[in-house]
Amino acid sequence: MTIRLTLLALLAGFLTACGAGPRAEVVVTTNILGDLTRAVVGDQAEVEVIMGRNADPHSFGVSAQQAASMERARLIVSNGLGLEEGVLRHVEAARERGVAVLAVGEGVGPIRYRDGGLDPHFWTDPARAAKAVDLIASAVIDEVDGVDPARVLANAAAYRAQLGELDAWMTRRFAALERRALVTNHHVFGYLAERYDFEVIGAVIPSGTTLASPSASDLKELADAVRRAGVPAVFADSSQPDRLARVMAEEAGLDVTIVSLDSESLTDRAPTYVQMMRANTTAIVDGLSEKVRK
Repeated sequence: MTIRLTLLALLAGFLTACGAGPRAEVVVTTNILGDLTRAVVGDQAEVEVIMGRNADPHSFGVSAQQAASMERARLIVSNGLGLEEGVLRHVEAARERGVAVLAVGEGVGPIRYRDGGLDPHFWTDPARAAKAVDLIASAVIDEVDGVDPARVLANAAAYRAQLGELDAWMTRRFAALERRALVTNHHVFGYLAERYDFEVIGAVIPSGTTLASPSASDLKELADAVRRAGVPAVFADSSQPDRLARVMAEEAGLDVTIVSLDSESLTDRAPTYVQMMRANTTAIVDGLSEKVRK
């Protein structure tokens, strides 16, 4: 009997290592959406999040084990709109194998960049994050066997209430600002700007992806715009080096502060979506206030 149990344990370990172990019913691409999804699902299903903390969703690559998890899932929750550039082919491969896919960004009322492309960074607006919660709840109820719809809907309602409180708090914090002009390392705050009446002056990388590169003329044009607007801070995402922002400021002789934000990924200092948004709001308010100027 002891030998038999040992063999069974070894077999179970081998199957798990080969990807044949218990599967996650819901697989989520980004860690921000993962936080929202876990809040909605609660204890009703197993959730696996592909991207860990500090990941850049534009450049993230999927491992073979993660690709296998996606193909075994009942539901994949993705951002869509071109955000997860290195993950898309794996999402499509899973879809072709019959896995249900929810591209959340497509259902929250996406806005467009100036060049006409759709902006995937909808989570910078808590009201759209609340819409995402409803989409996730509906997909989980429809696609994942064995969940209790009432529990999922209750979880979603409780989390939407938190997002309503977050939205109200952000509105109060931003109301104290005399200037609402944003410069970032790439175009990531269009939804926040629309929600809270900010003007986006420009971005160091004039694109919605961190994989693009600015030209010398792009940096000069941005520096001139920053100088004209009197912007006191440039906000750089913590998942990307801020070197270009510093080069732009130094070469143009700009007196600006480079402020790090956790805008595209959860981090150790901001491990949940609500914490990330609160930390970013505080950093933006401080960065645009005179007290940070030397």
